[in-house]
Amino acid sequence: MPYPEQLLIPMRQDLTQYGIEETRTPADVDRAIAAENGTVLMVVNSVCGCAAGKARPGIGMALQHSVRPDKAATVFAGGDEAALEHLRDILSDFPPSSPSIALFQNGKPVYMMHRRDIESRDAYQIADVLTSVFDKYCAKAVAQ
Repeated sequence: MPYPEQLLIPMRQDLTQYGIEETRTPADVDRAIAAENGTVLMVVNSVCGCAAGKARPGIGMALQHSVRPDKAATVFAGGDEAALEHLRDILSDFPPSSPSIALFQNGKPVYMMHRRDIESRDAYQIADVLTSVFDKYCAKAVAQ
């Protein structure tokens, strides 16, 4: 059963303030991670403390980096149930995790940070890991 929406609003805004798009339906998820979007950061948001104190601030810091994904989107565990189920089907090679952070490249997952990876780091460390991932997968080749 989903959490009351009124409870989720400030937690959603913790990510949307950085320009992260909400995906609240399976169709929204498909549009967000479509291959033509290039690199897409997909965040599974959560009400837990590690999402509030670590994941969301770390994501916000990482998105200030000079190299970023082409798009960033989020789905809320406990709020966007059908969208979350659909994303988890797409990420079926990875165990379900809330919160979690996935990077898609041309519609395919290339990186996944699970809750266990979030819980063991602070926000600054999460930002460092994500910026390294952005440098690896999101840097555009410079034409010469």
